Amino acid sequence: MRQAEDEPFELFRGFSEIFVTVGLGILLSGAFGLALATSVPVVMGLAIVALYFLARYFTLTRRMMLPSILLVGAFGTAVLLVAADLLSVQWYQESTIAGYSYSRFDPVFEVAQAVSIAAVTAGALLAWFRVFRVPFTMFLVGLTGFGLVISLTMSTGYEGDNPFDLLEGSAMAWGTLVLGLAALAGGIWFDMRDPHRLGRLSSSGFWLHLVAAPALVNTVAQTFLAMGPGPGYVLMALALALITLLAVVLDRRSFLTAGIGYLIFLLIYVTDRSGEGKSWIFVFLGTGVLLTLLGSFWIEARGRIMRTLPDFPGKDRLPPYKNDLTI
Repeated sequence: MRQAEDEPFELFRGFSEIFVTVGLGILLSGAFGLALATSVPVVMGLAIVALYFLARYFTLTRRMMLPSILLVGAFGTAVLLVAADLLSVQWYQESTIAGYSYSRFDPVFEVAQAVSIAAVTAGALLAWFRVFRVPFTMFLVGLTGFGLVISLTMSTGYEGDNPFDLLEGSAMAWGTLVLGLAALAGGIWFDMRDPHRLGRLSSSGFWLHLVAAPALVNTVAQTFLAMGPGPGYVLMALALALITLLAVVLDRRSFLTAGIGYLIFLLIYVTDRSGEGKSWIFVFLGTGVLLTLLGSFWIEARGRIMRTLPDFPGKDRLPPYKNDLTI
């Protein structure tokens, strides 16, 4: 019997969900517009109550995936807007060009404001997840954390060359690294509670891995790239190799996907000796062949790697792998 190859991923189960989502999207757009035109706390407060009852119908009763994703996204946005309004966040700043005044979108946060808004929004999303168990909620929690990192970076000020370079001590770089590690830990926790990927716990882990992978890969790769040719690129190649191994061990292709762009860049740089800029053609061909082969024989490759690795805590709680040498 062949082992299931894919990670559970489902956005909708039929066009009826798309149709309902379009209707809800139009309705919610009007609600957000009304809030911005009148009173954000009042209108969004009523919207939060309405979203709760809509979710009880579309999520718990009808079991519709795409409308549930839209509803939790609208809920998180509504909570964020209410919290920001109550904390008197200034979203727009007045500017003047050639004698004309206009308002530009340039939110200004104090550290306490940013932390409070992120904490309230993340807490509300976690409460929503506890009630409705929508896996996509975990992705929004991760985005809330990333928004906090950006806000803290803006509030403290940054004058370096690369905000994702750990060696520069940027709040963005270290915050993104911590966020990626936290999302990775959360994703692994969900995976270990559902190693056979039969329910929503595994799907929740999938969304957390989508947050963790780019956060970790981008921060690590940007740091090593900033070190320049030689040791920096060697370290980046080693880091991508470890990320690939981690992706295979966890049986999560999202980690490998996140590193493809940096891998291609590194190969193009190393192989472009002539300076004509044509090496990318062969890099694309070679990388495409390797990824296609790995994707086609993922189960067999993972089985060999897992059998080779010594026992470690949690190994028996990861997704199962082939314990024999037959294919």
